[in-house]
Amino acid sequence: MNMKRGRPRNVQTQQAILTAAYDLLLDTGFAAVTVEKIAERAGVSKATIYKWWPNKAAVVMDGYLSAASSRLPLPDTGSVFGDIEEHAVSLARFLLSREGKIITEIIGEGQKDPGLKEAYQTRYFHPRRQEARQLLERGRQCGELREDVDSGLCTDLIYGPIFYRLLLTGEPLDDVYVRQLVAAAFAGIGERLP
Repeated sequence: MNMKRGRPRNVQTQQAILTAAYDLLLDTGFAAVTVEKIAERAGVSKATIYKWWPNKAAVVMDGYLSAASSRLPLPDTGSVFGDIEEHAVSLARFLLSREGKIITEIIGEGQKDPGLKEAYQTRYFHPRRQEARQLLERGRQCGELREDVDSGLCTDLIYGPIFYRLLLTGEPLDDVYVRQLVAAAFAGIGERLP
């Protein structure tokens, strides 16, 4: 018989913790957030947080994702080109928003904090990458993309330049650029453009 140990998470307490972590992240930035401050703002003990999350990075990333993931829904326009274009444009817009700019701070902090790096990779980037791969795979299966298309490589081809501009070059990351980027990628991977 498989028995779960411990008490299940109280949904209201969990949401209070996630909201506190997200609010503190927006107010003070990742470096200034502590488990103590999250606990104080949520009205819980540090032990409650550590019972459910292994470290500050994990709870902060879950708070961030809880608040931000609804801003990046998975599109279904009827074509893989339209889906990827809408997904990439929405991502770029989000990354330039107040909430989105936090991800650049988190990436920077992750270079010094292996726990944070692991948290943002597993909780944020890998799931977003999987979403894009699913969209591309759907396009390959319905014949919009070449049969030999590697969805992982195409995801890097399309989304890598967005982060390159965001994190390194500082060049404009606007809708026009993202649409041109997606069109250029599809010129090489698509059977036909819409």
